Amino acid sequence: MTSSTITTGSAPNLRDYDVILVNSSAGKDSQTALDVVAKIARRAGVEDRVVVVHAALGVVEWEGTLELAREQAEHYGFRFEVVGRPQGDLLQHVEERGMWPSSAARYCTSDHKRGQVRKLMTQLTAEQRTAGITDRPVRILNVMGFRAEESPARAKRIAYEFDKNASNGKRHVDQWLPIHGWTTPMVWSNIKASGVRYHAAYDLGMTRLSCRFCVLASKEDLICSARANPELARTYADLELRIGHRFTHKLSMAEIIAEAEAA
Repeated sequence: MTSSTITTGSAPNLRDYDVILVNSSAGKDSQTALDVVAKIARRAGVEDRVVVVHAALGVVEWEGTLELAREQAEHYGFRFEVVGRPQGDLLQHVEERGMWPSSAARYCTSDHKRGQVRKLMTQLTAEQRTAGITDRPVRILNVMGFRAEESPARAKRIAYEFDKNASNGKRHVDQWLPIHGWTTPMVWSNIKASGVRYHAAYDLGMTRLSCRFCVLASKEDLICSARANPELARTYADLELRIGHRFTHKLSMAEIIAEAEAA
């Protein structure tokens, strides 16, 4: 297994990979990344190698998210897979741990998304080996919709690199961020040109489509979501009281609800 990317250079040649795995939250960025991959895969004649995966988070997701992720994948004719933490959804996990996720403890990402997607990688690797790839590691290109504009941490990401942690003796995984350098207007322009449906939460004023209440979301998004999802907000507030841990260091869910109701 090489420690460099399969394709030499700053971007992958999709023909070099056995599986092109596109992570989809059904949000605007993953939707755009999927469209970009679809166009390149079509030109390269490797559309049959594309698999779209959605990490289902249960009640914390915006209503219709899973269905939209499936719809977006099917628009391009791609195989669609759903993964999820078998031990329970995110709210159950929060109660078990007695604390909310944070920027320093992002178990929501590691346990409910990345870890579950790697289980799918194991399955896809086994499929490829059964199909005849036994003389070398299966080559997987893991595609994410991260953009530099989103945060300082994401700005530091390398757009195309070897993923050592996801790779092993049976598979070589490279990660690709095809829209890393795109701006938000570029994303929306691409979505409108594609004709593919986007999530209605954006029309309510949300800037991102992650969990309905993400600990890393802006205050404005949290208040907007609390107005749209008052019942779930109260569920979060009740859980916050039960475990004795604030939703974020700066904002409790009770404060978010109060601001939503006052606006």
